[in-house]
Amino acid sequence: MANKRVRVGLVGFGTVGTGVAKLLCDDADAIEARTGLRIELAAVVDIDTTSPRPVKLPEGVLTDDLDKLLNDESIQIGIELVGGTTVAKDIQLKMLAAGKDVVTANKALLAECGTELYAAARAAGRCIAFEASCAGGIPIISAIRTGLAANRIEAIYGILNGTCNYILSNMSKKGEDFPAALIKAQKKGYAEADPTLDINGADSAHKLAILATLGFGYEIKLDDIMVEGIEKISIDDVRYGREMGYVLKLLAIGQKDADGKVSLRVHPSFISPDSPLGRVNGPFNAVSILSHAVGQTMYYGRGAGMMPTASAVVADIIEVAIGNSAKLFNSLQIRPREKADSVISNIDNLVSRFYIRLMAKDEPGVLACHSKILGDHNISISGALQREGSGPQNTVPVVITTHPTKQKNMSAALAELAKLDNVGAEPVCIRIVNIPEDKVDD
Repeated sequence: MANKRVRVGLVGFGTVGTGVAKLLCDDADAIEARTGLRIELAAVVDIDTTSPRPVKLPEGVLTDDLDKLLNDESIQIGIELVGGTTVAKDIQLKMLAAGKDVVTANKALLAECGTELYAAARAAGRCIAFEASCAGGIPIISAIRTGLAANRIEAIYGILNGTCNYILSNMSKKGEDFPAALIKAQKKGYAEADPTLDINGADSAHKLAILATLGFGYEIKLDDIMVEGIEKISIDDVRYGREMGYVLKLLAIGQKDADGKVSLRVHPSFISPDSPLGRVNGPFNAVSILSHAVGQTMYYGRGAGMMPTASAVVADIIEVAIGNSAKLFNSLQIRPREKADSVISNIDNLVSRFYIRLMAKDEPGVLACHSKILGDHNISISGALQREGSGPQNTVPVVITTHPTKQKNMSAALAELAKLDNVGAEPVCIRIVNIPEDKVDD
């Protein structure tokens, strides 16, 4: 029986696009031997057709004319790797209208316009595959959609941005301050020249929106997610946290409470260094999922870069060509937005432990003053320490940790603390997160 011939077209010949082209051209024979599919790269569309790339394309494949891909009826699958939410959206809609299934790694577009694109695909009788949109080469979308299909997902905890994890790892392990760690990440290619979307938490929020939509079955919008980045993290906080037995990570968290309400948030978090996520260092990603039947499952690997992300894109191409993606796409059940509104929990009601650092004036009665304000807002202190050394305006660092309390209580207390004459800078507040784990009793 002859192997199936599949012709694909690629739009976007940047870093990931180059990796996809390299896999499809260099490993075509190996892919065919494993899958029975002869995948042919029929068109590569990019505005830059002259810059050298580390892959040799067949003659006539590279073009700056999108219509060459759209009008070629032999091309069955369109791959969008342009990025962004404007041109990329138009390209995907044109591909669907031209009768082509779509493969994409565009997390921002799916997070913001996924519902519209899914509807357009269904109207055209096509599918959209997007494994590469979250956590690079880690097959997390497949895990949620198929491997955990028999489970009610109760919580998702993820390190979803390799740039941030590399920076925080270097701050923790090498004592580098934030600017130095960021520069090193840029030199190694882990961070863009403009790293804003990484370090401000937006990239992780896009990925969480996709994972939470699939995991909890509701249409999740970015506005549902509380987002804090790492750009204000100080090396002092990393050190103090380590002294208390914590490591700092940027976590993306989707979590159900006892009433079925879902809280969604991205923020720096102190966690145990001995927990599975606490041991994830460098530019790696990891996702821990808690489900009612299987318990905790953990997914770990390279979350970005040319070849890990290209690996996920090519896996999607294979799944589309086999027909698996269409079946999964057509069976995807996401409850509409109006039903999600009653399920999304207000972040003010989130209960957490907190780490607070105050730059307090070194004078009698200051700690008692701070303790009274916290107590007035029903916040119980679990520990406090004052460090030696002086800061601006003759201040010293005072570190306080709390017992679990509501976010709205903490927000009100911080606002009051910031107004005090004996506090020399805006208070720093970081959540302390306890990630549930499956453990076997000895």
